[in-house]
Amino acid sequence: MLYLDTSSLLKLLLPEPESDRVQEAIAGEREVLVSALVELEAEVQLRGGWLGGTFTGIQYRRLVQRLHELPNQEPFEFRSLPGTLFRTALQQMGTRERQHLRTLDRLHLAAMQELDVRRLMTHDLALGQAAGALGYEVLTPGL
Repeated sequence: MLYLDTSSLLKLLLPEPESDRVQEAIAGEREVLVSALVELEAEVQLRGGWLGGTFTGIQYRRLVQRLHELPNQEPFEFRSLPGTLFRTALQQMGTRERQHLRTLDRLHLAAMQELDVRRLMTHDLALGQAAGALGYEVLTPGL
């Protein structure tokens, strides 16, 4: 089972240098989890692209539609997160790990713990380092 973070999910929706490698890596997976946090963060990023002029309104709507179609495709599984997520993030900060992370990255690591996932695909180097420090396997296709 693999947890897909937002930086990697967006590579499935937007053409980026690592997009083909991400698609190839996911094709070899039986189950790829996308949390509600990833879904929210992806929609926020896409909306920001539209409002900031990177995408037209039509492009934005198509990208969001593609995002919403992913749960109907294998190997993707979208999952909600429990209310204990924030407490888990705070507890993880109490470990010996001494790396500062943004709040959303902390929540991704807590989501992995809550969903009992030990493997992460990310293109966020700080998140990958912190996940490795917590004992998670980290995949970064194309980097």
